[in-house]
Amino acid sequence: MHELGIVFYIIRDVKEAAREHGVEKVSAVVMNIGEVSTIVPEYLMDCWRWAADKEDLLRGAELRFHILPAVTYCQDCHAEYGTVAHGKKCPHCGSENTYLLRGNEVEIKEIEV
Repeated sequence: MHELGIVFYIIRDVKEAAREHGVEKVSAVVMNIGEVSTIVPEYLMDCWRWAADKEDLLRGAELRFHILPAVTYCQDCHAEYGTVAHGKKCPHCGSENTYLLRGNEVEIKEIEV
């Protein structure tokens, strides 16, 4: 379960942002999580609750997330398509000359105080 390690990084970054802005209490952290990021949201939530409650700044803070769809780009026909539905092979032209545009993000979108 790598979600615990990710939670430690989230906490580190939130604490740093809070220190820079003179924030004493965080009420929520909102994340963008890509559909193919390998993060299991339920595990992330469990790890968050355990770790955040050990920090005065984050005790009781909610973790919310938006799942961002994975999108692949075809370099041959220049089409974008859903990665999960079609994988590496472009459904428009059949090419495998493709790459992931988005959908593997794990980022802090907002910190609510």
